[in-house]
Amino acid sequence: MSDNARFVLTVTGSDRPGLTSELSQAVLAADGNWKEGHLSRLGGLYVGSVLVEIDTSKRELLEQAIARIDGGLEVRIFPAESDGETAGSLLLFELVGQDRPGIIKEVSAVLANLGANIESLSSGEEMGAWGGEHLFRAEVLAILPDGVTPEEGQAALEAISSEIMVDFSFENPAA
Repeated sequence: MSDNARFVLTVTGSDRPGLTSELSQAVLAADGNWKEGHLSRLGGLYVGSVLVEIDTSKRELLEQAIARIDGGLEVRIFPAESDGETAGSLLLFELVGQDRPGIIKEVSAVLANLGANIESLSSGEEMGAWGGEHLFRAEVLAILPDGVTPEEGQAALEAISSEIMVDFSFENPAA
């Protein structure tokens, strides 16, 4: 009888071709199933997180297979928590503005004050099309608690728009 469990692997190391292939091979060598992953090149490093499902008796086999990956890849393994249904409304938005320190701090503070949980946040810097200025762009998916509507979340974020000098665009995540 198998006793499957989910684990989150956090991954950091020097980037080079083939790392994702080697990491996925290590999961497969432990008879694991790669369920979800978010991997990228960030600051010249290979970084990310992967959700895998394996038989609990094969965790050591997974650790050994990962240890055989050449090139200084650091992987930490954490038991995953339940991914049960989350109550509340979804709030999906993008922001863009001239890059400056503190944008994410201000946005995340507004969300925290609403009691929202950030499900995902993706951000980056890009060059402006016309002036060549550095623009900061982020896409955020947050879960608002029961009793807070997406319209209230949108209003709270728009209230800081001019203060932090960004433009928000909001989407309906159910669409």
